[in-house]
Amino acid sequence: MTNQEILQTAMEQSAADIGCRAADFLSGENVIVPAQIGPNARKYYKEPIACNLVSYGNNIVASVKDEYREIVSAYIDRFPFYHCFETPNIHWLNDRLVPLEQKVCFMSLYYLPDIALLHPLPCSYELRVLTAADFTALYLPAWSNALSKERPELDVLGVGAYDRGRLVGLAGASADCARMWQIGVDVLPAYRRQGIAAALTSRLALEIFDRGRVPFYCSAWSNLRSVRNAVKSGFLPAWAELTAKPADYVDEMNAPAAAP
Repeated sequence: MTNQEILQTAMEQSAADIGCRAADFLSGENVIVPAQIGPNARKYYKEPIACNLVSYGNNIVASVKDEYREIVSAYIDRFPFYHCFETPNIHWLNDRLVPLEQKVCFMSLYYLPDIALLHPLPCSYELRVLTAADFTALYLPAWSNALSKERPELDVLGVGAYDRGRLVGLAGASADCARMWQIGVDVLPAYRRQGIAAALTSRLALEIFDRGRVPFYCSAWSNLRSVRNAVKSGFLPAWAELTAKPADYVDEMNAPAAAP
């Protein structure tokens, strides 16, 4: 695939996620569409969602419930689109959503592979390609980024790094949608800073391409270790998302963990 084909695939998926057209992400103007989660949306998209703002670097396409449309429209028209994904501007949106019992929730940066940069990276440890049958005993905290205990049926492919038979690093691919698989990676603390994560990520990305899918990667802006891994592995930032959800949902996520 070419980089343009990869980007087009991602925009078509984002369009399926939020109910717009792929061409909307290339417009020089902001676009607002009624909020809906399409039947072909990524599996982790779940209602309720007040709004979802998506940008591929040209504008904002906002998927918005009717009752929040006026607020969101004013927000994306008030600030340059790239400032709508950061503070202090986010406070403007959040302050107006709170009286309606909504809050800004998820903020994510997504990456796509650059064909000119993606290639197998060296690793000092044995690498093995794994399938779903190999994951049964691996749903442990150490591998919580590579595999999803909540959605194990989506974990379809992986690459493990082994030190004399012991698993020390794992990259997993989640079949979050029909044409795109998301990569997550974990490396045991004692084995970090040896290039294992990048070797696993780049190898898994190539394995995903071999299976006719497009790999993608997600991180928080501030997770610099993850950002560096993405770039080292041949991925570049492609799109950003910001989602608002009910206030009680956000508050529950922020609640202290229950005592054991």
